[in-house]
Amino acid sequence: MKLIEKLAWRYATKAMNGEKVPEEKIDAIIEAALLAPTSSGLQPFEIIVVKNQEVKEKIKKIAANQSVISDCSHLLIFAAWDTYTADRINRVFDHTNDVRGFKNQGWEDYRQMLLNSYPQRDAEVNFNHAARQAYIAFSQAIAAAAFEEVDTTPMEGFDANALDEILNLPANGLRSCVMLAVGYRNAENDWLAKLPKVRKTRNEMVSVIQ
Repeated sequence: MKLIEKLAWRYATKAMNGEKVPEEKIDAIIEAALLAPTSSGLQPFEIIVVKNQEVKEKIKKIAANQSVISDCSHLLIFAAWDTYTADRINRVFDHTNDVRGFKNQGWEDYRQMLLNSYPQRDAEVNFNHAARQAYIAFSQAIAAAAFEEVDTTPMEGFDANALDEILNLPANGLRSCVMLAVGYRNAENDWLAKLPKVRKTRNEMVSVIQ
């Protein structure tokens, strides 16, 4: 129940106090994100960790001037592959073979199936698929932060094209999809901090087929 208690403690923090989160906690949050499941194990995204205050200020301007961007300890940007390519797919499969120390015919057949389909699809379709994988890791990072008793603010309210330009993401074949401010709450100045968490009931949200 400890994780559930931490998730109940968590909320989308609206004001942060600027205190730095220890690097070992940031490392744990990132590691949790990297351990998240993704379609075909491709992990088609990268995480950009912004600590530089000047860069955070630039991002704040294209993100509705949300104070948590400048006042957070670390700003994590989840950036998905702009498309799937044969090279990207092959790198993942080759790396898997290297780590496991052997080749499996079923695995190689699966590689070929992806090569015969993903690179040929529309780039926007591929980006949207990759972004969904990034969101899985994003959610896992939020849970890991709560477990570490670190506050977070999930954010989609930003100019993605402007953010991509600030971080030079297109040069690396990436597009931003979501941000996570990580830090500690400033409860006195956060209107949401003392309000009860509100969620739909289990009966409204869950159906069981037996």
